[in-house]
Amino acid sequence: MSRIGRLPVTVPAGVTVTIKEGNVVTCKGPKGEIERALAPELTIEQNENVIEVKRPNDEKRMKALHGLTRTLLNNMVVGVSAGFEKVLEVNGVGYRAAKQGKKLVLNLGYSHPVEMEDPEGIQTVVEGNKITVKGISKEKVGQYAAEIRGKRAPEPYKGKGIKYIDEVIRRKEGKTGKK
Repeated sequence: MSRIGRLPVTVPAGVTVTIKEGNVVTCKGPKGEIERALAPELTIEQNENVIEVKRPNDEKRMKALHGLTRTLLNNMVVGVSAGFEKVLEVNGVGYRAAKQGKKLVLNLGYSHPVEMEDPEGIQTVVEGNKITVKGISKEKVGQYAAEIRGKRAPEPYKGKGIKYIDEVIRRKEGKTGKK
């Protein structure tokens, strides 16, 4: 049995989960609402404040879907109750990040500033050289943070660029003189 799939999803107070026909799950909470269609082959059961995911057989595909479905359900519940956030750090001389309304403006050593529009349901906050991406969907928060990082990924010689706050850049030694 899947170690992740067999774990129950605990629904905190203030969050309501509705399971419709075809495993379309809707989560409502203090931070917002998420709806997602999950694998119809699996059985999703709700008993008061606990949700359990069960699979019909032990085929490889069902085992994979079991853990995935449970994790997606848990991410939905956590998202509408607590939310998700990723923190990025801008390193480099002259590299800056600023917020203009719903736009994130990045000066990253290019001939022009890079402007990024915040997607629906995602909010960015800039404090000094740190960019915080917040939202209720773990998938969207991670994707937008990766897109921001992709505008100038950190390089290994001087460590310049945009990196996740907990990311470690493996540094390389530069060129040496003639021998």
